[in-house]
Amino acid sequence: MLVVEDIATKYGQIAALKGISFRVEEGEIVALIGANGAGKSTTLRTLSGVLHPWKGRVVFEGKEIQGARPWDITRMGIGQCPEGRQIFTRMTVEENLKIGHYTQRRNTKFDSEAERVTQLFPRLRERWKQVGQTLSGGEQQMLAIARVMMSRPRLLLLDEPSLGLAPIIVERIFETIDEINYQGTTILLVEQNAQLALAMSDRAYVLETGRIVLEGTGEELLENPAVRKSYLGIS
Repeated sequence: MLVVEDIATKYGQIAALKGISFRVEEGEIVALIGANGAGKSTTLRTLSGVLHPWKGRVVFEGKEIQGARPWDITRMGIGQCPEGRQIFTRMTVEENLKIGHYTQRRNTKFDSEAERVTQLFPRLRERWKQVGQTLSGGEQQMLAIARVMMSRPRLLLLDEPSLGLAPIIVERIFETIDEINYQGTTILLVEQNAQLALAMSDRAYVLETGRIVLEGTGEELLENPAVRKSYLGIS
């Protein structure tokens, strides 16, 4: 579904990605783990068109997309839920979802799509007319994921969905992420909780300072001594 070949991305003169290559097969959950500053979020921003690589190829469903505009990439079937939620805090839950539905408005009806995503997150229906800034952190994360799901992505990019949330809310969010995948959406997951990310992923990659240094199944990396020491706190 997605093939990334030797992608390099810069912020000014600083190289954030130094030629990374990986793949995501249809139906998988693939995790990217690594320390802060390793290049995980930069990878997702490059795939979604927010950043443009200066070399390399990104191929989605057989078509090169590196350098394409973010809204065109969304229409192609890639949706990103950004780090920090980034909902529209002065808009209601309903209005946020309408923004997410914008690229699909000619193909699907808002009411039916909203019903679909609120079945994933029933709390949002209860908060339908509340503005985003009055929601709890967990509810805002639910809304951020629901908003991107309104565009019916075939590949969902998730950037740190557990950030700043209580463990019980994290558990609920990740159960829903698993359900989204079960329903047919392929997922590329960036997550600070390496234990959780690896436990739910089919395959995973470890990023260090802009390079991929390890790859394998989630189970293999959970048992890898270097991963256990550096990312799981197990000596």
